Amino acid sequence: MITDILSIQNLCCGYPKFQLSNIKIDIPKGSFAGIIGPNGSGKTTLFRAITGTLEIKSGKIRLSDKNLQSFSLRQRAQNIAIVSQFIETGDMSVEDYVLMGRIPYHSRFNFFETEEDFQIARQYMEMTDTWRFKDQLMSELSGGEQQLAGIARALTQQPQLLLLDEPTSHLDITHQVHILNVLQQLNQEMGLSVLMVIHDLNLASEYCDWLILINQGRVHTQGAPEEVLTFQNIEDVYQTVVVTQNNPLSGKPAVFLASRKVIKDLQIKRNETLSI
Repeated sequence: MITDILSIQNLCCGYPKFQLSNIKIDIPKGSFAGIIGPNGSGKTTLFRAITGTLEIKSGKIRLSDKNLQSFSLRQRAQNIAIVSQFIETGDMSVEDYVLMGRIPYHSRFNFFETEEDFQIARQYMEMTDTWRFKDQLMSELSGGEQQLAGIARALTQQPQLLLLDEPTSHLDITHQVHILNVLQQLNQEMGLSVLMVIHDLNLASEYCDWLILINQGRVHTQGAPEEVLTFQNIEDVYQTVVVTQNNPLSGKPAVFLASRKVIKDLQIKRNETLSI
């Protein structure tokens, strides 16, 4: 029985000035997983290796126990859907944009959408609340609405794995929560495996059930949020003093920062107490 949607073994890849080394990751099937880590730690490099846009030097990436390198472009698009950080809009309607997700299922000389394509597109546009925009141009939508359209398009590929590159990084808190709620619903109700790169540790903790913490081109730790987001791990990797406590509603770990002034004041009070 296949228990991992994505398994990465001894992966090495990168660029002349930066390399991922001996990456080992196992993401359980049906997970809502997040890749976290400081700027320059290797999150985007790992993401590009998984999507196939960066050639790997050694190691293997397996999707549902099948070697991803053996997939054709068509097979890859039918099994993995990608939502980029910035959506390339163009002058097309939202419905036409979403329908482009059906291209991997078209035969070689089929240039027109079928009735099934339209039904599938409508299903996921309604699920992501973008059907109401179907006749508008993509360029007329807000950043959050474009992200939702990008997710709808990715879902029309009917993938095993949905990959997202920082889907909430340039959005306000309302759109961040809305998009992550949609992803969580897709994960829970459809069993869709989701893997996203995300900067915000509190959002990662609240929505993800599996986290991979990357630092200096290596996996520092991976597991459930309560295993990964300890103050020791965060301080080791981010070199920043934090306090972690459980969210009283969800029980997930929440990360609190301490400014330099607060730390200095605490040190002064501690020294005063010791001197008494």
